[in-house]
Amino acid sequence: MGNEKLNKLLIGFIILAVCFALDRFSKIYILNILNNEGQVDFYINQFLNIYLVWNTGIGFGLFSSEDNLFYNLFTAIIIIINIVILYFAYIETKIKSFFLMIILGGSLGNLFDRLYYNAVPDFIDINYAGYHWFIFNFADIFITFGIICLILSEIINYKFQSDKK
Repeated sequence: MGNEKLNKLLIGFIILAVCFALDRFSKIYILNILNNEGQVDFYINQFLNIYLVWNTGIGFGLFSSEDNLFYNLFTAIIIIINIVILYFAYIETKIKSFFLMIILGGSLGNLFDRLYYNAVPDFIDINYAGYHWFIFNFADIFITFGIICLILSEIINYKFQSDKK
């Protein structure tokens, strides 16, 4: 294995570990507040609240279900997707690999919660004039950020390849 490939893997693992750790620390902090106060419902400002909900679905609460079969099926699909992301992170160029590791770090944070708590704690509530967005967590932010960066890198790469021709 070349030095460049080893460096890419090391940096990718650091990115993954940082994303996973930030997500875990934020959730542990919120869950400690829950254990100490019995609830988590804080008004930060007119646009941001901290309100704990337990998400049994996938991203942003989609496909929430009390049925264990669906929950376990989605968990298995998430594990398979994580393996595919890891494979692509290994074969892709450096920058795309790093974006994939950001996505994987967030995904592993939520997967950990699915396996440990049987639900994902979401707590960031963004709202405006009484309209609330989905409640989410830092793992969701990492996943969304990584996907947006991948899309932008593909657009830039396509534009660069078009200009070359």
